[in-house]
Amino acid sequence: MSNLFRELLKKVGSGNHTGENLTRAEAAIATKMMLLGEATPAQIGAFLIAHRIKRPTGEELAGMLDTYDELGPKLQPLAAARPVMVLGIPYDGRTRTAPISPVTALLLAAAGQPVVMHGGDRLPTKYGLPLIEIWQGLGVDWTALPLPKTQQVFEQTKIGFIYTANHFPLTQSLWEYRDQLGKRPPFATMELIWCPYAGDAHLIAGFVHPPTEAMFQSALALRGEKNYTFIKGLEGSGDLPRDRTAIIALSASPDLERLLLSPHDYGFTTKNVPLGTTEELIAQIQDVLAGKPGELMQTALWNGGFYLWRSGICSDMRSGIAKTEELLTNDAVAAKLQELSQIVNSAAKNTFQHI
Repeated sequence: MSNLFRELLKKVGSGNHTGENLTRAEAAIATKMMLLGEATPAQIGAFLIAHRIKRPTGEELAGMLDTYDELGPKLQPLAAARPVMVLGIPYDGRTRTAPISPVTALLLAAAGQPVVMHGGDRLPTKYGLPLIEIWQGLGVDWTALPLPKTQQVFEQTKIGFIYTANHFPLTQSLWEYRDQLGKRPPFATMELIWCPYAGDAHLIAGFVHPPTEAMFQSALALRGEKNYTFIKGLEGSGDLPRDRTAIIALSASPDLERLLLSPHDYGFTTKNVPLGTTEELIAQIQDVLAGKPGELMQTALWNGGFYLWRSGICSDMRSGIAKTEELLTNDAVAAKLQELSQIVNSAAKNTFQHI
């Protein structure tokens, strides 16, 4: 048993009257001890559930991020005209609404905007459809690439994917605790603003509960990160909803700049696309990439318009939507997927040949 960890556990687990928040340094130490297995399973389980009940602070999230920076992987900087967009999406996936972020990533890369995504396999507590399976369905298997190969793909295609099972295996033990506890610990919040990129980044983070915004802002301010976008998106992702006004916060000093986007104002129906089987989703995405009209195409245009504008490629939402439609119907996005698939498959083949 670790006596140091025991003291940290006592601080977060002592209840409303005597419990205390951790300092940034203490949160970093606790995170490191859990990842490295220096605390006992009983201590780790107790900490995760106590910390969830207490709720994390921005300072604690900053400390967790410090340890992820120390122990985790990072893609190295690209020579790029704009900051790389890092899409922070819940690791436990989607169960109700069709994800559009892989299409958004392809669209941005086709327009010259580099993108980094990160995540793993089906994970607790939701065990929803993860990004990695969508990419596999589209012919892009990130799981076979070691980090140097992923870096090469990133440099060639402007799309990178940190696959945590391979690139950050220290996190794997924590998934078991999530499953056994049945609740997301604060790590799940921190992952949304983790930046596994060493250069100038624009962090995109989805969220569900409004207090999360303030935690995000506090954590990033402590770490000196000033370029971010927070989106009250579908199932906590950065996908803009169509069934309601999108509530968005843009980085501004000293306060967040609030942006409210109504799909109705831009000619979109207020309807989210439900998630069916993975095979059905892949077929729908392939139709979008082929420029075919449909409900998921409307979602792609709505999201693409926002992200092309927010990246600075387009001057406003309407021009972003028009540019998205152009890139989808002239096969530029489909060509980017074909390029990505060929380069990833080639990199994976070369990896296996050298084993």
